[in-house]
Amino acid sequence: MADNTPSQDATRLATAPLGRLMLQLAVPTVLAQIVNLLYNMVDRIYVGRIPETGSVALAGLGVSFPIILLISAFAALVGMGGAPQASIAMGQKDYKKANEILGNSTAFLILLAISLFAVFWVIRRPVLMMFGASETTLPYADDYLKIYLLGTISVQISLGLNQFISCQGFAKTSMVTVLIGAVLNIILDPIFIYVFHMGVKGAAWATILSQTVSAVWVFLFLCGKKSILKLRLSTIRLDPKILKPVLALGLSPFIMQATECLVQLTFNTGMQRYGNDYYVGAMTILFSVSQMLFLPMQGLSQGATPIISYNYGAGNPQRVKKAFRLMLTASVIFSFCATGIILLFPHAFISMFSNDPEIIRIGSYGIRIYTFGFLFFGAQCACQQTFIALGQAKISMFLALLRKVILLIPLAIILPQIGGLGTNGLFIAEPISDILSIITTVTMFMINIKKILAPISSRNA
Repeated sequence: MADNTPSQDATRLATAPLGRLMLQLAVPTVLAQIVNLLYNMVDRIYVGRIPETGSVALAGLGVSFPIILLISAFAALVGMGGAPQASIAMGQKDYKKANEILGNSTAFLILLAISLFAVFWVIRRPVLMMFGASETTLPYADDYLKIYLLGTISVQISLGLNQFISCQGFAKTSMVTVLIGAVLNIILDPIFIYVFHMGVKGAAWATILSQTVSAVWVFLFLCGKKSILKLRLSTIRLDPKILKPVLALGLSPFIMQATECLVQLTFNTGMQRYGNDYYVGAMTILFSVSQMLFLPMQGLSQGATPIISYNYGAGNPQRVKKAFRLMLTASVIFSFCATGIILLFPHAFISMFSNDPEIIRIGSYGIRIYTFGFLFFGAQCACQQTFIALGQAKISMFLALLRKVILLIPLAIILPQIGGLGTNGLFIAEPISDILSIITTVTMFMINIKKILAPISSRNA
């Protein structure tokens, strides 16, 4: 296919019935995020049930998880910054530029992978101690992390480049990328942990082997005949003119994930200071449950992103607005219903990860406070993802900073010190931050959306 030739797969983003199209894109994307959730959770579920050492090993895994999130955040920086730009270029029928964005993003992801491995390999033990490891949990955290780091390049490629499959409208193929890795991880985890008696090391080996298979799948697809975007050796280079807008737009999802690392650092150290290793273990579970809420919502919004980006590039504001309204409705309904179930049955969700009575007691109490703000989080997710899809880098970056850096982290530091709140202050910080950021995000969206769409609206007048 020539570089500037549109295809049926691309043009259906502009012409197919919107409800059916969004369903076709969103359902596989949501399923992919659910599978991705299992990918992230299965290590913790198996590790938490290792005989005798499960509770301590789970806490160690929780301490290493902020670094893993930070590594994933760099994949989001490139993938979620480059994919909408490529989709907008396809909407403008500039397939040459779209391919250049893919090639430059690939080169930068490889450079990031090498750099992240080198840095974290050297500093991993002091960083783990800083992130809340105790003398008891440090060996487990270090065992997991040093093996995980060996698969850094696979993580960057599988997570970062998979976005370029989604942005072409190949939601099912993107789902298969995640499905391959997740199913393999679920199969390998119990074999390595229990059959080979490798403990947390087995969980780490299962994860990176699974990510490597996913990365190979992504590469083969983007180099193959079916892909609209073509990954060619000639485009794999570093061009500042191409990378600058990619990284600018990717800053928002990067900050969202990177600040999650800072949040987990703050909460882990706080739980260790005001509680003990059991509180750190319970907090690990709460982070996992919050992912059960956030990732499917993210899947819904990512399913709509190619439609919004493509039609914004193609100058079709009415289709952009209709896609947003559908995404908003679905996200709000999901966040309210899913959070409601967790609030009604907290014990069931905590006991998925641990059979330790103390961890179950702490987690069942804390989860009702911690997740309350997620009842309304669908509105923020829809608005913020739309800003990203429309290429609004500055607004997206501010909103990403607002929830975690400006609100949550300071609240998590200050509240435990007020009136002897201790661990309760940490639990309360999350819903306060969520509600304030939701109000701000929705307000900014209502103020800015007409201004953003005005240029393409006037073109069609």
